[in-house]
Amino acid sequence: MSTQDEAALRAHIGTLELPWFGRPLSEVAGRLEVAAREPGRIRVSLSLGLPLSRREAALRDAIAEHLAEAGLAAEVELELACEVARHAVQGNLKPLASVRNIIAVASGKGGVGKSTTAVNLALALACEGARVGLLDADIYGPSMPRMLGLIGERPVTPDGKHFEPLTAHGLAAMSIGFLIDESQPMVWRGPMVTSALNQMLGQTLWGELDYLIVDMPPGTGDIQLTLAQRVPVSGAVIVTTPQDIALSDARKGLEMFRKVNVNVLGIVENMSLHICSNCGHQESIFGHGGGERMATEYGVPLLGSLPLDIRIREETDSGRPSVVADPESAVARAYREAALTMAGQLALSGRDYAHRFPTIVVEDS
Repeated sequence: MSTQDEAALRAHIGTLELPWFGRPLSEVAGRLEVAAREPGRIRVSLSLGLPLSRREAALRDAIAEHLAEAGLAAEVELELACEVARHAVQGNLKPLASVRNIIAVASGKGGVGKSTTAVNLALALACEGARVGLLDADIYGPSMPRMLGLIGERPVTPDGKHFEPLTAHGLAAMSIGFLIDESQPMVWRGPMVTSALNQMLGQTLWGELDYLIVDMPPGTGDIQLTLAQRVPVSGAVIVTTPQDIALSDARKGLEMFRKVNVNVLGIVENMSLHICSNCGHQESIFGHGGGERMATEYGVPLLGSLPLDIRIREETDSGRPSVVADPESAVARAYREAALTMAGQLALSGRDYAHRFPTIVVEDS
């Protein structure tokens, strides 16, 4: 195979559009190289900015099929590198040293499944090979201890100043719920909540993470705005239901992030369909297509639509959310696709290079 033939193959492979980006490989790949191995066999070296450890075989087959459709049949050997980069945060905030990206999962109101979405997105990224942490920032209603099966567990502090996060299903997790009894109410004013979140964020020994998913408190009040301004966030996800009332509040949440220059990665629509556990009948109890309309209105992706399914509630309450309880179920697959699309949108955003620069200190001599 000549160099010209290799260039033609590379050019055609570059037109393959991956669902998580919505753009061709030529625009999203950090590296795309093609080399002939032997007659009818090529080696494709590819680097992408999101975790795809479970998808290498599917991606190889997609490249081979894409070539075959153009009459360029070849057996493909794929060398895939998944490199999650640091991405820019809002304002002049300084990213955490060991955390590449913080993603906030938020909603304009409570009761739309925000925490369930946050934990399943985190687990989905971990299943794809990423190093993931989960911070429960919902101080008034911490739910992660129950969702992760960690009720009664307490984090240790090796030096009296920092916490070791608890671990569950491959996640590093921190929540105010690990420090109090489950029935104890958090009767705190806004400044105390903000201080507690900053402590959990900055004084937890997260280790090296590709993503830290933050389950934000519901709403768009002073606490939420303060957190959005003070936490160095690479991107945000808005969770809503198709219902007009929920969409109205979700719009406020999205606008809040845009006002503080946080990149909105997309929208997750929860409870899009009710699935009857007896007969399987599907019905749009909360309306239809609301999340898609909102995504179109704001020019952001609809990351996924999740059903109102009793198994999601049962699995989450048991401490084994859907992604780990039944990894091959339709619900788990929907969460995994939403997580990869979220990661793909983040990979397309601006990168942070400030951490590469030395710290300059001016002293009087």
